[in-house]
Amino acid sequence: MTKLSVNLNKIALLRNSRGRDYPNVPDFARRFIDLGTDGITIHPRQDERHARRQDAHELGRLCTRFPGIEFNIEGYPSEAFIAMMEIIRPDQCTLVPDDAEQLTSDHGWDIVNERDFLRPILDRLRAAGVRSSLFVDPDAGQVQAAADIGTDRIELYTELYASHYHTDRREEILERYREAAAVARDADLGVNAGHDLNLRNLKRFLEIGDVLEVSIGHALTVECLERGMADVINAYLAICHG
Repeated sequence: MTKLSVNLNKIALLRNSRGRDYPNVPDFARRFIDLGTDGITIHPRQDERHARRQDAHELGRLCTRFPGIEFNIEGYPSEAFIAMMEIIRPDQCTLVPDDAEQLTSDHGWDIVNERDFLRPILDRLRAAGVRSSLFVDPDAGQVQAAADIGTDRIELYTELYASHYHTDRREEILERYREAAAVARDADLGVNAGHDLNLRNLKRFLEIGDVLEVSIGHALTVECLERGMADVINAYLAICHG
């Protein structure tokens, strides 16, 4: 079974567009929890243009009220971000190599060349009791490097797969993900996935096997506008829980 974690960044972006606390992010988290989602994700970027640090604290308190609901915080591991993880202690922290100028996450870590930067950060998360995950491209060498520096999981960056889903290169590219996931499993790393997954392409992707969690926000939010929250979450859970 694959767990579905709903990313609430687009709810936060909609809230920020009007300068009021509407829609309320924790309220929507509760709605998704009530509909059966397995977890909540948020990615507070450095400029707080959608999710904010306050949201991370509020969602951390909310998720502790629901045993079995995992809280995943994504972000670039600045000192302020890691200090926040040590306070909130979410179930999982996904480290992403984005900077303040990026529109969205668009590449995985170069772990081979950044291991000295990442290793002490992973040590701090472990000391805080937070499961770590590194955002990676479907590259066997980078996955092995992730295992070597002691992360708990990887999150496969799936934009490459999603952008080629309707092309004749889909199976070739999917094989890269299958190989990367196999390297992770052989190294006792858990495998998560996310970015541009949706109701059309998710089922085929999960056929790579043993994906523990998918984090989906942008497409899921649009699909909820089109079809309604209950229908969309039921459809995702049918795919993920199979």
